[in-house]
Amino acid sequence: MTKFHYRIVQPDGGWAYKLGDVCSEPFTSHDAAFAAARRVAAEQHVPGETAYIEYQDATGKWRT
Repeated sequence: MTKFHYRIVQPDGGWAYKLGDVCSEPFTSHDAAFAAARRVAAEQHVPGETAYIEYQDATGKWRT
């Protein structure tokens, strides 16, 4: 199973999700960037394969 690691970052005064060296468009809040990253991660699903989403919450704890 391929792993994608999206990170929530704070570039240029806004919030964005980042995959590798590529940042998303800016969002006004951490929660909005997180929700967008979850939507994008869900779109990576391949039919017939189980996928898990791992993310780091606002306190720095990793969750699955």
